[in-house]
Amino acid sequence: MTVDARTYLWAGSYTSDSGGSGVGIELLDAAVGRPLESLGTAAEAASPSFLATHPTAPVLYAVFEAAGVLQAYKVGDAETDGLGPTLEPLGDAWSTGDAGCHVAVDPRGRYAIVTCWGDGQVILFGLDSRGGIVSRTIAPAARDPHAHRNLAYPALGTARPSRAHASLTLPDGRILTTDLGLDVVRIWTHDPLRGLVRAGFVTLPFESGPRHLALHHDGRVLVVTEYSVEVFTLAPNDDAGFDVVHQTPAIKGGAAEGDTAAHIELSADSTRAYVGVRGSNRIAVLSIDDEGAHPLEASPSGGDWPRHHLVHDGLLRVAHERSNEVTTFALDAATGLIGEPLDSLGVGSPTCLVLAR
Repeated sequence: MTVDARTYLWAGSYTSDSGGSGVGIELLDAAVGRPLESLGTAAEAASPSFLATHPTAPVLYAVFEAAGVLQAYKVGDAETDGLGPTLEPLGDAWSTGDAGCHVAVDPRGRYAIVTCWGDGQVILFGLDSRGGIVSRTIAPAARDPHAHRNLAYPALGTARPSRAHASLTLPDGRILTTDLGLDVVRIWTHDPLRGLVRAGFVTLPFESGPRHLALHHDGRVLVVTEYSVEVFTLAPNDDAGFDVVHQTPAIKGGAAEGDTAAHIELSADSTRAYVGVRGSNRIAVLSIDDEGAHPLEASPSGGDWPRHHLVHDGLLRVAHERSNEVTTFALDAATGLIGEPLDSLGVGSPTCLVLAR
């Protein structure tokens, strides 16, 4: 997480092709004890809305949401010029589905998965030993577990659209993906020849909208729902699947009208969950025990439209897409609660924050 004895962040953004003011991937100096500082544009790109790093190779992956491609970048050594790591395209960009909005990399570096909000596709990209993209396999399409209730779109005369949104690879090699259009979390295994193989699913309540996931250190998975603004706790069962064992509003007393949840991230010890809530622009803090997650408090996020956030080194960094800023807060070491803002840095339409590796 540190480069040249300093900590750096990559910031993804929406650019003009998505109505944003960003210019690509920005490099931020995130040294603890100093205000967050921009080191400029590391790579000009068209709406690199989500980013992920390779676990061992110096490679960053960016999904260009509007253009519909995945690009790998070779990360240069920060010691070369003392100005922080650099980015250089590693191979050609590969096509994704419509509105690819999330990319995640296998902890063993074997593949990257892109999930597509626009058409519901889940796509596995095989990686070589350098982190380069070498293959592309589309996973089977999702099925609506609530099809019998499909009265929500009578004017369209059609089924609800699939909206794949995020993926998470588990320590045992299984993969979970969310579909906020069909209210389902799908379970997969990875086959080197076939790609993603269906291995089950978990149905969440109708129109809850499962969006992002976070792995608890005991193997449970917490899922935040965009539309209902809740946190669901999934626990492994004896049938190689998962059960919903707990459900709670992300905010005590419930969300405000018009709120939508964005991202969920856990503290390093898995005792706290942090959920971004757009609309009322708050970060909800939840405690986690053996039962599940429980809302503690919700604090102002420090800007407009907290799309993504990052927890590191006792700090919370919040990317505000609409107010064009990244706001930093200190987290109380004993309680995990959010303190007063430490600083705010202007960044064009930030959508994702990732620690440079």
